[in-house]
Amino acid sequence: MLEVKNIRSNKEAYVRALLKRNFEAKEIINQVLELDELRRHSQTQLDEVLAKSNVISKEIGMLFKSGKADEANVLKAQTGELKEKSKSLSEQMDKAQTDLNELLYQIPNIPNELVPSGQSEDDNEEVYAEGDVPDLDKNALPHWELAKKDDIIDFELGNKITGAGFPVYKGKGAKLQRALIQYFLDKNTEAGYTEVQVPHVVNEASGFGTGQLPDKEGQMYYIGADDLYLIPTAEVPVTNMYRGDLLEENALPIQLTGYTPCFRREAGSYGAHVRGLNRLHQFDKVEIVNFVKPEHSYQMLDDMVEHVKGILVELGLPYRILRLCGGDIGFTSALTYDFEVYSTAQERWLEISSVSNFETFQSNRLKIRYKDKDNNKKLVHTLNGSSLALPRVLAGILENFQTPEGIKIPKVLIPYTGFEIID
Repeated sequence: MLEVKNIRSNKEAYVRALLKRNFEAKEIINQVLELDELRRHSQTQLDEVLAKSNVISKEIGMLFKSGKADEANVLKAQTGELKEKSKSLSEQMDKAQTDLNELLYQIPNIPNELVPSGQSEDDNEEVYAEGDVPDLDKNALPHWELAKKDDIIDFELGNKITGAGFPVYKGKGAKLQRALIQYFLDKNTEAGYTEVQVPHVVNEASGFGTGQLPDKEGQMYYIGADDLYLIPTAEVPVTNMYRGDLLEENALPIQLTGYTPCFRREAGSYGAHVRGLNRLHQFDKVEIVNFVKPEHSYQMLDDMVEHVKGILVELGLPYRILRLCGGDIGFTSALTYDFEVYSTAQERWLEISSVSNFETFQSNRLKIRYKDKDNNKKLVHTLNGSSLALPRVLAGILENFQTPEGIKIPKVLIPYTGFEIID
């Protein structure tokens, strides 16, 4: 959520910046400023009324002590009127604040100056690529056919148990999945991240805190009886661990990693681009989350990008990095880099990670602050990234490492799987 004080001082700049997202902000920002003015005016009036009421209350006490009950009772009548006025002003101020928040929840984050202009994913900017695309056998198969042939992932069984988008991993497929999770966690903890295990359901406040609500409400699974949501990513519970906290400056940066299943209702269209593991309603992901001082956040973003690059190099997967354009960047992000792995069998790129800096957009909602050496309270910057999302990484491994003899396991994973080939 944007900070109102920044909107007041950067109104025109914010309107221009949001146009990069193809978001017409002028009208809603004017409404924000009008409500903010009403809220601040109500607060000023309320403070004056309360101050006057306190003065009169002291006078009443002195009059009663002096035996001037009649004069005291006259003033008591005034305090009654002031009490009603303060109640009315307080209600007016609270309503203005509620209406203001409702508007602020609708405004996306200000994109960083590095974000390219554009309308859709077609306008994203490739900034890096590495790895050679393997020359596969002419009979190479896409991962969903490999999975069926080797009986390692059963999509039809998942459909029987739950529905489309909920696969069942079997045998070496399940072991490879578990190996990837452990490998990702080990790489993250070796890089200084602290591992956490968090709930897989969150309350409404947590969803609002990280920006999934109300922006992506329709994409989340809702548990009506308990007013809870299945998490779309570990980002939500992990970031909310510090909701409302005042951190010490020397505690920063805080670097956390966690594995969770993720649940997304987003409906997919039909076709090869959503077949198999390409788009699921339930999938596994290992996340990294950072809480840092503002002046360090973009260096941290670069460090996260390098960290994910290192993992993909070890896995031996050809990949590229895209800087997302204004029309494709997420609602809460100021700058996002997407990692994509090339699927040789499908002849297309598969997104396997997003690494983002949210600046103060999340921390303002969450009220996560730190106290600097001068005892000033400042909002932290939050960042997160997939390190990594498993389904498409697994798809890339199955497709790119297939040979006539079977699917070879990347060397770095063999200590985790206990086998070298799926045949």
